[in-house]
Amino acid sequence: MDTIFGYLQSGLSAIIPFIILLGLLIFVHEMGHFLVAKFFGVRVEVFSLGFGKKIFSFKRGDTTYALSLIPLGGYVKMYGDDINADIPEEQKRYSFTHKPVSQRIGVVLAGPLMNFFFAIFVLFIVAMIGEDARAPKVGDVTAESVAFNAGFRSGDQILNVDGQPMATWDQFEKYIGEKHDQNVQVEVKRENVEQNDSFTVVPKLLPNPNVLSLQDYIGAVDGVSFLSKASLVGVKHDSVAHKAGLRTGDLITAVNGNTVEYYRALDNIFVSSQGQPILLNVDRYNIKDQSTEKLQVTIPKTIQIASMSALGIEGPELYLADIKKDSPAMRAGLKEGDRILKVGDAEPKVWEDVLGQVKSFKGEGEIPFEIAREGKIEKFSIAPEMTSQMTSQGAEEKRFTIGIVPWIAMANLSKVVVKADGVGSALVRGWDRTIEITKMTVVSFIRLIQTKISPKNIGGVISIGQAASETYKAGITSFLQMMAVISVNLFILNLLPIPVLDGGHLVFYTIEAIKGSPLSLRKMEIAQQVGLVVLMSLMVFALFNDFTRLFGIW
Repeated sequence: MDTIFGYLQSGLSAIIPFIILLGLLIFVHEMGHFLVAKFFGVRVEVFSLGFGKKIFSFKRGDTTYALSLIPLGGYVKMYGDDINADIPEEQKRYSFTHKPVSQRIGVVLAGPLMNFFFAIFVLFIVAMIGEDARAPKVGDVTAESVAFNAGFRSGDQILNVDGQPMATWDQFEKYIGEKHDQNVQVEVKRENVEQNDSFTVVPKLLPNPNVLSLQDYIGAVDGVSFLSKASLVGVKHDSVAHKAGLRTGDLITAVNGNTVEYYRALDNIFVSSQGQPILLNVDRYNIKDQSTEKLQVTIPKTIQIASMSALGIEGPELYLADIKKDSPAMRAGLKEGDRILKVGDAEPKVWEDVLGQVKSFKGEGEIPFEIAREGKIEKFSIAPEMTSQMTSQGAEEKRFTIGIVPWIAMANLSKVVVKADGVGSALVRGWDRTIEITKMTVVSFIRLIQTKISPKNIGGVISIGQAASETYKAGITSFLQMMAVISVNLFILNLLPIPVLDGGHLVFYTIEAIKGSPLSLRKMEIAQQVGLVVLMSLMVFALFNDFTRLFGIW
């Protein structure tokens, strides 16, 4: 009952942002049709936001303006748009059907184009207000990586590349993406170091992690990322830290009053605190009920060398945060809090080592696991099961899993506010971002056809409502950015050559313009029926995806 109430409460909180977002986008789209129709002298009989029964309407001139019950679209009804209607000769100049084919194409095309130009306008406003962007700050860099050998260190602030200032991480990625196999001079500011450092790197062609890009390979330095591990810890049983009350999965937010963001910073902080009591501010997350408890833990003055290893603190990713219900791991007897020591004959160092061992299972027999549990070593044999998993890129991957979830959390990203210098630069920014979103939307369709993106990512009105609600809570710029993205999606979707959509009508009129006469009524009726079936099928599929995500089926 609580779960159902939570869904209802979540749904109600999303209604207002959803109505604002979708209502405005529908209004803009239909206004495009309306204005161009009026410009060409077509009589517009009804301008409606929504479908079905009218809940409010008024008439001005020849047009009835209405707000209808079902807020999932809108329509502009034009005089003479029914080709079967008997139009008096003197009224044909007001009839949509009797306008030249070029004008009819203009009227139909105006709706999608209004969505495109509206996205430019919205992103222009965002550029004027200022938007959050990823700061050009390097995340965790491991000592054995190519990035480390090239000169990068964890926490480096990238100041300039080849003398060009880097304002955002995206700017840095784009620049080196085009410089593969070339020397690139990088200047950085190190964490806790006064003097800047400079070094030369040579980006290599590597697989592009962005599935929504047409470039399969881009220039990059392997091991350079903006991601940093949060100060989440694993705690050995009966260690100094464990006896003091610290537990695996605790997020250390401050040490002796000093704020901590990154796991990499903890060891130096502990060492600097040796020989004195250590006061830890901790967020303890309960994965079952998704609640967080704020605590204080004091490690007394009982040890002279207060390094992490001496205190019994280590990385948490080999500790199990959760065991999925009815999974092979649960049936074998694994429990939350277990620490993985061995998988097969290998001793994993990071979570990817565990994943690699399980994914490489051949489908026969079992994999031996060695686990540390409350100071004791226990052994298990687990037979992985083939499951369908969604990758971070949105593809569906079938692989062997055992149903375990590690303690892993990433720190909040460093952000910078990017704001246009003036109206001109804001317009350029709005145009460039709209073109970028348009390309990504088109590529997403291509990737769906190529099965590089799973069709399970297709969402409907519930997904739009959730996105509207979340971005509305995040702030005006996030909400406007989401509005621009959906506006571009409406621009692309409405141009698809599906009868009943604007794109389908454009196909009909283009054929008419080429052959000099319209398609037969019978052919258009059949096409409309097929298009309606296709469109309804897509809507049902999207709604099915929404519900399966909402109730955690996928």
